Amino acid sequence: MIAVLCGFLTAFAVAMLILPLNIKLVRKLKAGQPILSYVDNHKKKQGTPTMGGVSVVLALFTALAYISHADKSAYVILTVTVGYALIGFIDDFIKVRYKNNKGLSAVQKIVFQVLIAVIVSVYAYYSPDVGSEVYAPFVPVPIELGRFAPVYFIFIFLAFTNSVNLTDGLDGLAASVTATNSLFCCAAMGIALFAGVLAGDGVLNMIILCAALCGGLCAFLCYNTHPARIFMGDTGSMALGGFLACVSVLNKMSLSMLLVGVMYIVTSLSVIIQVIAYKTTKKRVFLMSPLHHHFERKGVFEGKIAVIYTLVTFVCGIVTVALMLTLY
Repeated sequence: MIAVLCGFLTAFAVAMLILPLNIKLVRKLKAGQPILSYVDNHKKKQGTPTMGGVSVVLALFTALAYISHADKSAYVILTVTVGYALIGFIDDFIKVRYKNNKGLSAVQKIVFQVLIAVIVSVYAYYSPDVGSEVYAPFVPVPIELGRFAPVYFIFIFLAFTNSVNLTDGLDGLAASVTATNSLFCCAAMGIALFAGVLAGDGVLNMIILCAALCGGLCAFLCYNTHPARIFMGDTGSMALGGFLACVSVLNKMSLSMLLVGVMYIVTSLSVIIQVIAYKTTKKRVFLMSPLHHHFERKGVFEGKIAVIYTLVTFVCGIVTVALMLTLY
């Protein structure tokens, strides 16, 4: 427990120290965030420093100081996080360099994401600590996926990375939702570890990593809540999605994390529904997608949207923990 708390506090302190330097460096390099032309109500945010996710990722590495008997899982998670952060960094660099908000194409992003996902999914499938089992908060026994497991794992990676990326559209939104998500990830793994459902140093290490991520994001929110002084950029959102996906797969609790991450799902579904509706009927279901932009167009203050999304995530986290306590 002390290591978990220290992981949180150290990451928070380091991120608080790095973020002002991050902001100054980005401003010096004139690497401000370009805004999409159709998001006209965000024009005043044009040029806000971006790539703040670098600070969160660096703060996350402080967790290594509290990981004892570091097993492969901790290094796999950190490597995957950096891998997805690099995809996001390339995307952000292109946006900043050419002063547009297009970056990498959708196909290029998917190719890079799938490449990492395939490698980690195959590793997880053949790992004796993971294999083809997953736990659900509503079933007392593990669900056996068999040979379908690697495909499912790849889906989890694509779902998390793209959903977190889509959620990162308002000040403080992605950071607050993900901080809450990582908090309940700690709680869920703690319950499973105490109940003997999960065992080993690897689980404790993942709890410490999640605590560190939560600490880094809490610090980031001090600079990212409205009006944001820095954005995490795709560097941050891709890294967060990759981190959550990797932890969810390696701790066999991806179904529980999907429940806690319901706002990620809602965000992605709103985009899918909007695209399908427009392509088939030439009409839009929402004023704008993802869903948080629809609410914003309705006149809801973006800070309020972030609070509501976070509260829903918190409630879903409580439900998940309650279900696990009942089962185990």
